[in-house]
Amino acid sequence: MENTDITTRQILPSLTIKGKTIKTPIIQGGMGVGVSLSPLANAVAREGGIGIISSAALDRLVSRRTGKTMNTYEASYEEVSIAKSTTGAVGINIMVALQRDYEDSVKGAIDAHADLIICGAGLPLGLPGIQNPKDTALVPIVSSSRALELICKKWERMGYRPDAVVLEGPLAGGHLGFRFDQLKLESNKLENLFPPVKEVALQHGGFPVIVAGGIYSHEDIVKFIKMGADGVQMGTRFLVTEESSATPAYKQAVIDAKKEDILLIERPGSPCGLPFVVIKNSPMFLSTLDGKRKLKCDKGYVLTRDKDGQFTQCAAKTDNKGFFCICNGLLSSAGCCPEEEPLYTVGSNGYRIDKITNVKKLMDELKGIK
Repeated sequence: MENTDITTRQILPSLTIKGKTIKTPIIQGGMGVGVSLSPLANAVAREGGIGIISSAALDRLVSRRTGKTMNTYEASYEEVSIAKSTTGAVGINIMVALQRDYEDSVKGAIDAHADLIICGAGLPLGLPGIQNPKDTALVPIVSSSRALELICKKWERMGYRPDAVVLEGPLAGGHLGFRFDQLKLESNKLENLFPPVKEVALQHGGFPVIVAGGIYSHEDIVKFIKMGADGVQMGTRFLVTEESSATPAYKQAVIDAKKEDILLIERPGSPCGLPFVVIKNSPMFLSTLDGKRKLKCDKGYVLTRDKDGQFTQCAAKTDNKGFFCICNGLLSSAGCCPEEEPLYTVGSNGYRIDKITNVKKLMDELKGIK
């Protein structure tokens, strides 16, 4: 009797965003700080997906690499330009929560002709008004149909609509767009969040809906494509690749992690105020948890404005038990802050990864090519 697989491998459809057709409907997640840079984005783009740079701390990262001091605009322009030197589509992930650098990151990416800008960690209500995006697609990240409806109405008043949307469920890594008590609700499973978000997208012109959070395999991608999703965004699978700029120690921490080692935390947590996913044995998390971490917040990427309108406020500056310093911890995880303790974040399925691979092999697997 012929031996057949239980699941049938399927050819994935293409994805079109703002008139640009991408061969494979896979967007590599923008993992910051310094994990998703031009080497990773370049490699994913070459394999037919969309490669994404993380804008977080790019000024520091690019200045360190080039030996030239660059501001946020210059670094965003430089990294996007390098990533776009290959064939394929390249974009950038910009966190709304990084208020100080947000607009300059957007301007640099548009001027470098990024194929798309993905914005999350807050609602990018004013994104179309920062600068004429020209051929750059503007793509918000949402965690509910209500958030997407709010964005659509706000953007329409500026004469724009989303070119696509990323719907991120609670199984993603990094910051999550839910209250802590909402994370495990049945209604907030990605499968249940998707239909109303798809409906809102159809009501506002029918732009593509990309799903994210817990997508791990070819079968997962096929499942959501069959549900009506136009594509998927995946971060964790690309974290432990040769092209990822995470340190060897970070990649090994993911390989070593068991399911129970991946924690959803609120306090001690990120000064951004959003629930955060962390690997339990991350040195910075452990030192914050036991109260031994000394106060140190000297990079300033998550600063918010004080009463005088100056960027001076950060919870990690004054509370070393309730909050870790995400800037220093993630920079350390990318090898750019060696004097600091690293902080490791990963998606909920990270425990399934058991080895380092390269982008070509991973993309072939995700496409269903054996």
